[in-house]
Amino acid sequence: MTQGSTPRSRLGVYGISVASELSGIDPQTLRLYEQRGLLAPARTEGGTRRYSDDDLIALRHIAELVAAGINLAGVARILQLEADNLRLEIENKDLRAEHEGAASRQRAR
Repeated sequence: MTQGSTPRSRLGVYGISVASELSGIDPQTLRLYEQRGLLAPARTEGGTRRYSDDDLIALRHIAELVAAGINLAGVARILQLEADNLRLEIENKDLRAEHEGAASRQRAR
């Protein structure tokens, strides 16, 4: 399922031309999205971009936002806010579990 510690969906396997065909986004636009920090495909030792399944999902999301009329600066901000929200949800879940564990230990005493 994983290669090393990288989940399979995050492994960069598609070259830019294949990613372009699969996403329907021009290669030059893919380069622009990377330049603007909207996604960061893996690189081979020789520097060739390799897109993963997760990158293709992100590209679909970016394309939906652009189609809705959001400029790239807005897309970048939305992606950052979504990442922050996910991180906070995970931290909140961990803190709740920690709190419940502490409460259970306290009740056991």
